[in-house]
This record gives sequence, C-alpha cells and structure tokens, in this order.
Amino acid sequence: MFCTKCGAQLKDSARFCSTCGTPTAPGAFAHPLPEYAAPAYEGRRLRRIESQKKIAGVCAGYAEYFGMDVTLMRLIWVALLLLPPSIGLIAYIVSWIVLPKE
Repeated sequence: MFCTKCGAQLKDSARFCSTCGTPTAPGAFAHPLPEYAAPAYEGRRLRRIESQKKIAGVCAGYAEYFGMDVTLMRLIWVALLLLPPSIGLIAYIVSWIVLPKE
C-alpha cells in the first residue's frame, strides 16, 4: 500500500503514513493545523525581523518564534518594561544585541 499524499510505501495494516502522518483509511478525517499554528520546530529560529519592526524587530521575532500575534507580543514586552527592576528593558536590549537579523 502507498500513501496517497506523499507516495511512501506502507504496511497493509498501517492506519497512518509514517512519513507525513496522513490517514490511510478511506474517508478518515485528518485534523489540519489551525491558521495560527507555529511553524514546525525544525524550521524555527529566534531572530529579529526588521521588515516588521517598530524599534528593532525583537517583538516580531519572538512573535514568529512562539506563533503568536505581533501586537500581543508587543503588549507583553510593554508589561515587562513596567516591572520595577527594569527586567523588560534589559531583556529587550540584550535580545536586540544577541538575536541575528533575518
């Protein structure tokens, strides 16, 4: 038996493709990832995204890495900036220096 999606050879008793995860039973329902799902772990890299930057692209890079909205990530950073010992400011500056550009 062969996978209908990727063409990999499968055992006759296989319920899912071992390569791509597609169900092999006819009429089986595959659960697609939601639109907001983050990219696969292999392809994710923490980086600054300068094309979406307001200051340095740090928030856009973290938002992409964690698979969340950039605006929400910016609000999280603002909340961190309001913490008393300036943890958020120090973390932002360190991220600005350490994270590579896209």
